Amino acid sequence: MMHERPLYSVYIMASRSLTLYIGVTRDLYRRTMEHKHHELEGFTSQYRVERLVCYERFVDIRAAIAREKQLKGWRREKKISLIRSQNPTWIDLSEEWGKPIQMQVLDSD
Repeated sequence: MMHERPLYSVYIMASRSLTLYIGVTRDLYRRTMEHKHHELEGFTSQYRVERLVCYERFVDIRAAIAREKQLKGWRREKKISLIRSQNPTWIDLSEEWGKPIQMQVLDSD
């Protein structure tokens, strides 16, 4: 039986006023929901940083941590450019996560 290797995510969260937060996690869904529901005390809760605007996946935790450190070292303009390259309208990429799927019946004429 083949076991799937865990994926690690480096992610960028943003507030409506574009305050940014960069983190790394093994469970992007859980961590995003923690930010959204203000379950984590501190910066993201204080500044209402609750929209997932960018993320990258890694198999190797060391590569993920290195990327997180790299992004954190970038100037704000470069971080914004990265977000815009992947998510030009800054939509919340997690907006639909966990919502029920609506089944659509198509007419078969």
